[in-house]
Amino acid sequence: MKDMDIAEVAAATGLTPATLRFYEKKGLILPSGRNGLRRLFDPSVLQTLSLIMLGQRAGFSLNDIKRLLFSGAGSKVPAQEFLAKADEIDRQVADLIALRDGLRHVAKCQAPTHADCPRFNRIMKAALSRVRRGASRRIGRV
Repeated sequence: MKDMDIAEVAAATGLTPATLRFYEKKGLILPSGRNGLRRLFDPSVLQTLSLIMLGQRAGFSLNDIKRLLFSGAGSKVPAQEFLAKADEIDRQVADLIALRDGLRHVAKCQAPTHADCPRFNRIMKAALSRVRRGASRRIGRV
């Protein structure tokens, strides 16, 4: 299969050429050459880009993805890191399910206003607690 220019890679992946150039600058993908001013990529770049998009969807940073893709470990998967990310996703799913169920309750609640609904107030307190914990972690406190 012949090399693909950046426009073909963009069309095949739905990514913009600017995103592809950014990934190149970060060292996540490498062009195989040039055709005039256009970057050329081996078709295998599509698999690499799929892994990048999957990793981002799972919540890995681009630096994490680069480390995982180019760790030199060959095909050895750092299982503990993937298990930790899967556990994090499980927590996010549980939070989203609770939020969904709470919203459905509030939509049907017979209380005069949302502010009068005890369950809505519990949801709000839990959300505020999560925001505070997140803010504490971001500034170095746990």
